[in-house]
Amino acid sequence: MKAIAILVLVVLAVVQLAMVARGAITCGQVDANLAPCVSFLTQGGEPGAACCSGVKTLNGNAQSSDDRKTACNCVKAAANRYPNLKDDAAQSLPSKCGISVNVPISRTVNCDT
Repeated sequence: MKAIAILVLVVLAVVQLAMVARGAITCGQVDANLAPCVSFLTQGGEPGAACCSGVKTLNGNAQSSDDRKTACNCVKAAANRYPNLKDDAAQSLPSKCGISVNVPISRTVNCDT
C-alpha cells in the first residue's frame, strides 16, 4: 500500500512539473530571451543572431492573450530599466530579425490592449 501511495505522489509530481513547464510565460523568460539584445537596443547597429533567436523564442512562447499581456508587461518593465534604450531600435528589432511579433518592445505601450 505504501508503494502505491509513493507511486501516486511521483506521478502527481511529474504531471505538475509538466504543467509548469508548459505554463505561462514569466518575466525571467522574457529577460533571458531579450538579454542578448541589450547592446542593440542601447547602441543601435544590427542585432546579433543570439538576439534574434531570443526574439523569435519569445514570440513563439507568447501565443495566448494572457501570455502576450504578461510578456508585454515584462518587456515594458525591462525597457524601463534601461534609460538609454533607443526607442527606434526597439521598434525596429522585430523587422531586423525578420519576424512580426505579438508583443511590442516599448516603454510606453498599453499592455491591456
